[in-house]
Parts: sequence; C-alpha cells; structure tokens
Amino acid sequence: MRQYGECLHSCPSGYYGLRAPDMNRCSRCRIENCDSCFSRDFCTKCKAGFYLHRGRCFGECPDGFASLEETMECVEGCEVGPWSEWGTCSRNNKTCGFKWGLETRTRQIVKKPAKDTIPCPTIAESRRCKMAVRHCPGGRRTAKTKDKRKKKKNLMERAQKQHSIFLATDRASQ
Repeated sequence: MRQYGECLHSCPSGYYGLRAPDMNRCSRCRIENCDSCFSRDFCTKCKAGFYLHRGRCFGECPDGFASLEETMECVEGCEVGPWSEWGTCSRNNKTCGFKWGLETRTRQIVKKPAKDTIPCPTIAESRRCKMAVRHCPGGRRTAKTKDKRKKKKNLMERAQKQHSIFLATDRASQ
C-alpha cells in the first residue's frame, strides 16, 4: 500500500486500500466517525463511542435496533406486538369475594433478537382493579363472617338491655 509516497503493509486508521493492477494506494474513508472502512462509503469499524450500523457510524442505534456494547454494533432488536385488552379482574383465581384484584394484559414477541443477550421489552403487565362483584352469589359464609354477625347481634342485644334499664331507671326516678 502506498500512502504519501511511502509503502505500508496496511492502510492507517480512517483509510482503506484501493487496489488495481497498476496501483495500490490508501484512500480516506468518507464516512463520519469511521475508524476503518472497506470502501469509501462502507465503514467496518467506528471510532470509540459510536455504533456501527449498515456501514455507517451512529451515536446511538436507530429505532428497532439494539446496541451490542462489546462490538459497538447495532443489531436487530426484539420486536413485540400490540398490547391485548385488559383481562378480567380477579384474585386467587376468583372474580368475586374480594374488594380488590388484579387485571393483566399481554403482548407477543413478533421477532426475537439476533442475540440472546438483547432483552425484550416487558410482555405482560398487571394493575390493581376493583372487583365487579364483591360478594360471591350463593357463596357460603366463612367462620370469620359468622363470628362478626354473632358479635354484632350480641352488641345489639346488650345495647337494647342497657336502653331498657335506662328507661326503667328513668321512669322510677320520676
């Protein structure tokens, strides 16, 4: 290779070899931020801090592509489809019996990434929701509910007794 009248084994950084039967010389890469190129318009390695994508150098990878830090290249990323509708609000696989539950929506992976090291975006998400039916129809009451009813009944009976005693005492004092 010839560079400014000097013979070299290979072209320096930022240049590529131009070969023909009657000449061998180094020509400058015409791609911004290119460290080495294959031809005047096709980069094979970018300068530090830049990513290689289809023969060009970028500060960050274009949409739909992910950066591989170890090679500083942009590769096709994971592509996901649209979100589904939110699912039914449920808790413990039941759609009743609770005040609050969770609803979930999902999306499918349309295209897997070129390398397994590139993560896909979230494909499922959940959010808190209010149950449409709080009490299950025909559902049996739990012991806890029975205890609450019994306590409430006892409290009402005591209140009625105290009220009766108060009325009796009040009448007697008149």
